[in-house]
Amino acid sequence: MSRFGNVLQNIITGQAPGGALYHRIFVVSAYSNVTNWLLEHKKTGEPGVYDLFMKGQDYRRALDELLEKLIGINREFEEIGLDLEEADAFITERVQQSMNYLVSLDEVMASGYVSKQNILLAAREILASIGESHSAFNSVNILINNDIRATFVDLCGFHDTAYLTIDERIHRAFRGMDFSSTIPVVTGYTKGTEGIMREFDRGYSEVTFSKIAVEVKAAEAVIHKEYHLSSADPNIVGEENSRPVGSTNFNVADQLADIGMEAIHPKASKPLEVAGINIRIKNTFEPDHPGTLISRDFMGEESRVELISGTDRVVAVEVHDPFMVGQVGYDMNLMKVIQRYNVSYILKATNANSITMVIWEKDLVEGMVTEMNGLYHRVTIMKAALVCALGTNIAQPGALAKAAAALTGKGINIEAVSQSLMQVNMQFVIRREKYRDAIIALNRALCMEG
Repeated sequence: MSRFGNVLQNIITGQAPGGALYHRIFVVSAYSNVTNWLLEHKKTGEPGVYDLFMKGQDYRRALDELLEKLIGINREFEEIGLDLEEADAFITERVQQSMNYLVSLDEVMASGYVSKQNILLAAREILASIGESHSAFNSVNILINNDIRATFVDLCGFHDTAYLTIDERIHRAFRGMDFSSTIPVVTGYTKGTEGIMREFDRGYSEVTFSKIAVEVKAAEAVIHKEYHLSSADPNIVGEENSRPVGSTNFNVADQLADIGMEAIHPKASKPLEVAGINIRIKNTFEPDHPGTLISRDFMGEESRVELISGTDRVVAVEVHDPFMVGQVGYDMNLMKVIQRYNVSYILKATNANSITMVIWEKDLVEGMVTEMNGLYHRVTIMKAALVCALGTNIAQPGALAKAAAALTGKGINIEAVSQSLMQVNMQFVIRREKYRDAIIALNRALCMEG
């Protein structure tokens, strides 16, 4: 969205089917970093306005400073047709109204009569909505000033008191709309009684996108990104050693989401999968490339690994107890511990008296470790990386051996390994400092040479 000039040229006009601009709906996210400023940085956790509100600190000044940044962003689009007076007035009004809401919530919270958690959730919803309303309004303004008919579909519900679910609000917004005569540009945030942040947190814009596609019975759901869905991260292996993935299925997309490499949020992909609506991932800056098609039943004709991915932001937690062997349901207590701390594991491997789990490092808290130490003979925690070889058809003799040999050839020890009967994902736990070397080795052996 921060390069909307490219979006206008490459997608909105350049990819118009048969030259016809209409019969398309665009769901937009916030501009780069805006949601990080509003809430917290998605990767580093650096606090934003929400953190100040939660801690009772000076969130008002932070919102004023945010408004200055948003007005500064507007200046970047004047050249392609943004009316600065209209755009500045819109975002100023929206931020000031948000300020009024937060002040009221702050006063109610201070009274002690209302659940603090509910107040904080409401504040998070209000703040999140600002980013998408800003980019959607600007996009429509630019389109209209470029002689393209467009409609601002504001699902934020900022000025209405209608008690609607997310689905009801989307249904109401698109009921009776003539898609042949306008391009609807829609906020990725949707206000609903269930709370889209409560249900989906930072994946909310893709959930809105998914629900709209199902509502209007879309022929295809296209996600435009700044890169291809590739065999491996070009920033690690080099563009010359990375190739776009032509086709894959929803199962592989789920595996990617589980390790933080989301082609699409898993809770957004399920409705599309059930409705039989394919997803296409396209590179905004290569508009003529067909991209990656994600469909329900695709399986590669040849047995091969399609993608290498992973993360170096995980820890391996192993509990060891000599009395574990032969005891039915022994790991149930361990699962109850991590459930109490709202933690989901990515990988789990067991033997007679040990259970190893891989979880996100940010989810490892002192209380959980203390509880585990009180239950088990020994608890070992290792900063780790997880590397994965994925594909729709990798059930072949020797695939696992070839992957292991590629890692061994680079002096990388496999600390733990997991592969299910489905055989779409081989997962290797390694030392964190070996992560980049492992991605390069697996990509070369399994994708480029395989």
